[in-house]
Amino acid sequence: MNHFMARLIFCFFAEDTNIFPGDRGLFTSTIEQFTESDGSNTHQVLETLFRVMDIHPDKRDHEHLPGWAVRFPYVNGGLFCDSAETPRFTRIARSYLLQAGSLDWQHINPDIFGSMIQAVADEGERGALGMHYTSVPNILKVLNPLLLDDLRAQLAAAGTNTRALRKLKDRLRRIRVFDPACGSGNFLVIAYKQMREIEAGIDHALGETPKGSVIPLSNFRGIEIRDFAVEIARLALVIAEYQSNVLYLGQEQANIVFLPLAQKNWITCGNALRLNWLRVCSPEGTGVKLVEDDLFQTPLEQAAMDFENEGGETYLCGNPPYKGATWQNESQKADLSDLFDERTGKWRSLDYVSGWFMKAADYLAASQGAAAFVSTNSICQGQQVPILWPLIKKRGAQIRFANTSFKWSNLASHKAGVTVVIVGIDRRSSGVRRLFDSEGDESVVERNVTSINSYLLSGPEIFIEQSISPPPGRPTMVRGNMPYDGGYLLLRRSEIEGLQLRADVEKRIVRRIFGSSEFVKSLHKYCLWIEDSDIGECLRAPELRSRLLGVANMRYASPDKSARQMAAYPHRMRETNTAKRQTIVVSAISSENRDVLPCGLLDPVSVVTNKMFALYDAPLWNMALIASRLHWVWIGTVCVRMRTDFSYSNTLGWNTFPVPDLTEQDKADLTHCAEDILLAREAHFPATIADLYDPEAMPDNLRAAHDRNDETLERIYIGRRFKNDTERLETLFAMYAKMTESAGAATKGADSKPRGRKKKEVQP
Repeated sequence: MNHFMARLIFCFFAEDTNIFPGDRGLFTSTIEQFTESDGSNTHQVLETLFRVMDIHPDKRDHEHLPGWAVRFPYVNGGLFCDSAETPRFTRIARSYLLQAGSLDWQHINPDIFGSMIQAVADEGERGALGMHYTSVPNILKVLNPLLLDDLRAQLAAAGTNTRALRKLKDRLRRIRVFDPACGSGNFLVIAYKQMREIEAGIDHALGETPKGSVIPLSNFRGIEIRDFAVEIARLALVIAEYQSNVLYLGQEQANIVFLPLAQKNWITCGNALRLNWLRVCSPEGTGVKLVEDDLFQTPLEQAAMDFENEGGETYLCGNPPYKGATWQNESQKADLSDLFDERTGKWRSLDYVSGWFMKAADYLAASQGAAAFVSTNSICQGQQVPILWPLIKKRGAQIRFANTSFKWSNLASHKAGVTVVIVGIDRRSSGVRRLFDSEGDESVVERNVTSINSYLLSGPEIFIEQSISPPPGRPTMVRGNMPYDGGYLLLRRSEIEGLQLRADVEKRIVRRIFGSSEFVKSLHKYCLWIEDSDIGECLRAPELRSRLLGVANMRYASPDKSARQMAAYPHRMRETNTAKRQTIVVSAISSENRDVLPCGLLDPVSVVTNKMFALYDAPLWNMALIASRLHWVWIGTVCVRMRTDFSYSNTLGWNTFPVPDLTEQDKADLTHCAEDILLAREAHFPATIADLYDPEAMPDNLRAAHDRNDETLERIYIGRRFKNDTERLETLFAMYAKMTESAGAATKGADSKPRGRKKKEVQP
């Protein structure tokens, strides 16, 4: 079916572009004229046409071909060389075939190939492969800063200087573009077309009428794991070459050089993380190993092919599969293991796309050029940053340009719901770096900076590491209490009534419990909270005794030693933290669609689960910090992501969050801001946090309260409001660098003090 679809695409394109002789629509009109309306002989007509296009004109006289078929040209290139069975058609299927043929395929955009592949793949395959094709505007976000902007600038600078123009043309001839996750070939096609446009600009400046192109199609290489996509990618490149020839050489010349197709291959079918990229796209211009059963029937070994670009640059690009660590299958984990095991023992939390960045850094260490990939923004956030990027930089690669987080979009029916970044790397240690900041209105602001760190911020390299304790003067944040109870300590309202407790006992041992969902959605759930002094009385109640026995049995059966030890205390949760006055809470997981982290204030009796983080009996001004835009962008950058959601962390987010020294007045102002936020929420009771913080329906008074909170806090930081999130982050990172510097200096000073005589070790 893959071969068949590729053949149809070629024929539809060829009949609309004069590749097939005569009037436009030769292929479709032949099918319509010589097939039965019920579709019964459609496969036979197609098989005849496909066979004819594989027979050289000199040999057709001996084949007894029907007259309606011999009008079709010899195509070669392996496209029609085998005799694979063509699918049978029904009446409806034949009508769809004719309908597809009636479309105008002359100016086909490469988007259609990616959209087609993404649409025909089932949802399981798309998920398993992390399959997201790239639209043309997004491709240019990669290719322009990677190589095209430089080529265009060189063309503009050359003016009418013949020597400079010919030097640029020679450079074009030697450039290779290599996409090691090429899908339907969109990156390669767009790169080829854009380079042909630049070549045409050179010819125009020279005043020459070209007879051909110096840019060989074989300089556009790719690797793709799915055979159908491999075949479509090769076909897309062939079509792109023809379209460019029509545009720059003219229809007649384009037809002369197009058929028969050359039997060459530029796309390798295989697992990119298992293949040697230096063999697939050798910097020396020789040797590429391929699989045998490809569409164009290319010989397995093409080492003898002359690519005529010795000493040229190679630019790696593409949109590799993402796949977070949790969703990788065993084969994908094995790919990363093979690549990272000898470099670090921490690779298991890396996204699958990390493998492409690592192999690109390895490739650039042995070649001249640069690389840029589209990726989920998670590789430049949280715990992945200090794992991946030191390894890449150890290979000598630096971030040359980056496009900060933006929402993905393409023309497919199954769009990827992800936030992505674009990161370009090379081995040049100096020169201007380009940072593209995506703004909320989809506009992009470009800045030239001296350095880009691994979080895609302007500034020196710095890695945010976990800290087990907060800075001095800041309260300790802990994760809430884990029940670890098998559900026996948790209750619904109806179950509380079933316990038939006296009112005073119920008040002592039943409390409302909050996890993230309960807090955000105001769900009413309860738990048993039994003090040691009450255990004897509770065991005398049959229903309570049964529940505590269930907890004990569940814990005794656990393979976890600490859980078995807890079985002796079935009335307790694993942690038993509560407040005396109040508890400030923040959700462990939060949607990035909310502009504020879900946080708030609970009474001292309520129990917080491990799905929340808590500040017990902390001053209320701490809530103002958590509810700020500053803290939102910090958590979104330095903490782990769960798909696109924020995953809060006390050690990585709260303990590392840079805060200037606060005066008593600052704390009073922030306390007032937190109170205003709570009062604004209360004014809309019984609306939930989920209701109130819906981006499309946030009440004006609540939005105003948060705006006052942000203004108050940001004036404490820099004396004014920040311009945007980029300025917020760059300021926070600079403060973090100073904060860790000071902490390091203090530690070093303490270590350098004179030491007394070593004391005798005391056994515990």
